[in-house]
Amino acid sequence: MTDSRRGGTSPQHIRIRTCIATKKQKPDTQLLRIVVDPEDNARLIPDPARRMSGRGAWITPNLDALELAEQRRAFGRALRVSTSVDTGQVRAYLADNNAGTDIVRKTEH
Repeated sequence: MTDSRRGGTSPQHIRIRTCIATKKQKPDTQLLRIVVDPEDNARLIPDPARRMSGRGAWITPNLDALELAEQRRAFGRALRVSTSVDTGQVRAYLADNNAGTDIVRKTEH
């Protein structure tokens, strides 16, 4: 038996996060981190590198999950903001980073 503290073999550490829309737990590499814009507390911005400072919310990276989170007002609770939030930049990021006509159709209003 090897001791992982001494450089032995051990499974890679995987951080598990919960999607604020679906409530499903997944590795953080499968979720998109979203933070409040430091210049505008009412605007949310995507943090795909997971390096921005501040409180973050995790969401499954698709428009269905974004719409569900908006319906549930999950961003306000998760990010502890009391105002309504602008998810436009997150929506644009998801539309640009997901292929398929289904996504384009959902973003056109």
